[in-house]
Order: sequence, then structure tokens, then C-alpha cells
Amino acid sequence: MHRLGSAFLAVSLFAGCGGSEVPSSSEPIAQQQAPLTTTDVDVPPECQGILTFANTASFATLDAYLPSDVVTNLVTRRASSPFVSLADISSVRLVGEARLEQLAGGARAQGFIGSSCVGVMDGLAVSADDAAAIVSLVNTIDDSELHDVLPDAWNGAVNLLGARPFTSVQAISNTAGIGEVSLRNIRNSATLSRPFEALINAVNVAGDWGHGGAFMDRHFDWWQYVTTNGSYNSGLECFGLEPSSVPSGATVRPYLADAAEVRAEILSTVSSANWNNQISSSVISAGMANLDALITGRSFKGCYFGYANDPWSGHSAAIFVDTVNGFSVLSETYWAE
Repeated sequence: MHRLGSAFLAVSLFAGCGGSEVPSSSEPIAQQQAPLTTTDVDVPPECQGILTFANTASFATLDAYLPSDVVTNLVTRRASSPFVSLADISSVRLVGEARLEQLAGGARAQGFIGSSCVGVMDGLAVSADDAAAIVSLVNTIDDSELHDVLPDAWNGAVNLLGARPFTSVQAISNTAGIGEVSLRNIRNSATLSRPFEALINAVNVAGDWGHGGAFMDRHFDWWQYVTTNGSYNSGLECFGLEPSSVPSGATVRPYLADAAEVRAEILSTVSSANWNNQISSSVISAGMANLDALITGRSFKGCYFGYANDPWSGHSAAIFVDTVNGFSVLSETYWAE
């Protein structure tokens, strides 16, 4: 789970204590910082004060920001167990997206969260660092990847592409066709794979040894990569693609890739790049652990293919795209005479 530390302890100690509440002057949560959200949670550390506010504020304080019947339901529920997520709060009768935003507003007014927490949008609490990563991703992501990240929000993806560039995560949230699942998928795509991306960067630095090498990528236009690289193409095998998306000349295999297949391909590419042990073992360990967390139990569409830019070189590449959330990775090795 995303780092909670003393924030979760505070929630546990004070939840369900009737009229007791944590004074804003003693609230440590608003001061906590984390580089980026690293797991699929709906409240990052910078926004944990929203939960503490919901769990500890008195009826009268909550009543200043929420309807009385909602407050009654919240206080009754927290008496039996503390709230541990926004989804948990949303399970309370009469609480919806608007109430979560009001709750966040109360937490901010009472000093439970600060500028490091942007607020709640589409049922997701967003930190300032996550917001910057989301905006950067949406402004730069390729068409094919964005549609893969938003497989059930085609219109939302089209609207985002047409309205770029964005300057705030709120504007992204407000875009027609973007809702709770969509914004969370975008956040996850922007933030959850950073240790693996650090490994990718290390591979790309170490992976060129003159007459051969290795290359990896995390955010890319897989369609363009498969169909436009090199004039000497061979061995194109794809799986899980819509018939209209299968490149011309491809062999279609009848089954998807699983985590073991993806891991084996990535580990082979990392090993090729690390032939002289120039990549830190800690970077490899953290990157592969992050990859495992992202691919375990998942299914992937994609392609294996070879290409060359001339008759004296060759590239062997593989792309994998999660069929549900669009997590994608490209691995490639190459040689040259």
C-alpha cells in the first residue's frame, strides 16, 4: 500500500471518538510529502488529512461543510470503523462525488491538508506532484497509447487529444467523457511505473555497445513503431489486437501474453544491456519488482517483430499492452555489422 506511516496511525487512534477532533495545529499529515503515488490508491500521503478530517472532526465541524443527514451517516459509520479510503467514505449513504469534494474543502479550511494536496476530482484525491505528472502525460501521450489507457472512454480520449495542452488536472477532470475510472487510469499511467522507468533509462544508457545493443520504452505509439520502422521487415506476429489494428502481413496467434511472458522478454533485454554489469543491481531489483507489481495477473495484447534500416543490421522487438489499463512496454535488441 502507498506509504501511510504516522498518518494511518493518527486515523486509527482518533477515529470513532465522537466529538473529538485533531486540532489543525497538531496535524502532521498536511506536511507529509511523497514524490509520486506508487500504488493504486485513491488517497496519496499528501491528502491523508481528508481521511483524518472525516474520522476525527466533530459533528458541528463537519456540519459546517456537509448536509446534516450526511454528517449523521458519516459519524455513525466511523464509530464502528475508521474510513481508510475515499471509496470507503463513498460507501456511506448519501455520499457521492460532490460530498467528497465538500469534505476535502472542509479538510483544507480546517488545516488538515495544504497546497501539496490539490483536492478531490472524480472520486480521486490528487497530490500536487501527481497533478503535474498527469498534466505532463496527457499533453504528450500518443494517440494510440491514450486510447489504450482509456479503453472504455473513447470519446474522453478524443476530447483530451483535441483540447491539449492542459494547464491543470482540474481541466482534464472537467473534460467531457472523463470520469472516475478514466482519471484514475491516467494517474496510474503517469505515476505507478517510475522505478521501472528508471530501469528503462539505465538500459538505454548502457545498452549500446557498438555493433549491437538494447533499447526499451514505456510511453510510445505502438502502431507507428510496428508499421513504420525500417524498410526491411520480417517475422511480424501479433496477438489480441482488433482485426482493424493488425498490421498488414502479420501472423495472428490465438492467445494473449501473460505476466511470465512479459517478464521473460524484459529480463532478456535487461540482461543484454547489462552484459558488462554496468547497471546498478538496486536499479534492476527495484525496476523488476515494480514491473512484477504492474503485470501480475494481467493479460497483454501486442506484437513481436523484426525490422532493419539496411541489409547490414537487424532489430528484434516486442510490444506489450495491458488489455484493460493500457500499461505498455517496448523491448528491443539490435545488431549491426
